[in-house]
Amino acid sequence: MYPDDLKYHKDHMWVRAKGNRAKIGITHYAQEQLGDIVYIELPEAGIEVDANAIIGEIESTKTTSTIEAPVSGKIVEINDGIEDMPEVINEDPYGRGWIAVIDMSHPEELNDLMDSRVYQNYIEEAAK
Repeated sequence: MYPDDLKYHKDHMWVRAKGNRAKIGITHYAQEQLGDIVYIELPEAGIEVDANAIIGEIESTKTTSTIEAPVSGKIVEINDGIEDMPEVINEDPYGRGWIAVIDMSHPEELNDLMDSRVYQNYIEEAAK
């Protein structure tokens, strides 16, 4: 449910880092809390973002939620396939439901994120 090869942000974003590139998306927990996702506003490719900056929005049948950048850098790719089919995020949040790729300007920010075990404890505590 929370893959070990990912890092997790406090606002329920995941990061899969490969070199200086970070593929990002929302966690299984986040998509579960949102319910059926019906719309996503993606960030623009080419923009520079700071960690924790709002870069987009997700709308579900229950609520609207912001998307925060878990790391700083330049957005070099977006998953525009999910604009027409946002429900893919519910079906496969760690695969086909990814949101963007960031060329990290400060890869050391990954150290500020949680591993899967710590993230799982974090959401269990939040549920209490």
